[in-house]
Amino acid sequence: MVTAIRPDPAAPALEVAREVAASVPDPELPMVTLADLGILRDVTAEDGQLVVTITPTYSGCPALREIAQDLRHRLSQAGFAPVTVRTVLAPAWTSDWITPAGRRKLQAAGIAPPHPAPARDRQAPVPLILGTPAAPRPAPGPAGPGPPHPGHPPSPAGGVPAVRLPRHDPDRRVQCHRVQGPVPLRRLP
Repeated sequence: MVTAIRPDPAAPALEVAREVAASVPDPELPMVTLADLGILRDVTAEDGQLVVTITPTYSGCPALREIAQDLRHRLSQAGFAPVTVRTVLAPAWTSDWITPAGRRKLQAAGIAPPHPAPARDRQAPVPLILGTPAAPRPAPGPAGPGPPHPGHPPSPAGGVPAVRLPRHDPDRRVQCHRVQGPVPLRRLP
């Protein structure tokens, strides 16, 4: 016996619901929609109700409650009820999820859209360098700075004078001066 495969009757309704949800503007950036920002993750039907899954741009997003209310309101106006809005934090939202149309809308509004992250092998480790580069030490001897003031740092190599900063006591009277050398800057190649 041959049975015809019937399409899911909820499929066209889900497409309409997704279009409605995708057209909801972001409350903080109304020139872009939730779909433009990549916040809208999924629209499904579960146990007779519509479930909209969103991922906020960050976990503490203050507009999350307003986004959920706006989704419920617009979908119920379009004839979808009841509506559940589910927030999913993993995987975390990234600016790579902004669509090309969303990037164009942000740029047209004077907001510089972030550049997409460079492509990399997802299995490769992310390089991480800890620590700070060592600061150059002044050269000793006649070519270096003069003798340091007792208890104060010497001037760095290059003859840049140290800066005297007044220290204040609670009565706002200058007690003494301490010497602070300038921050050494490295030249770019």
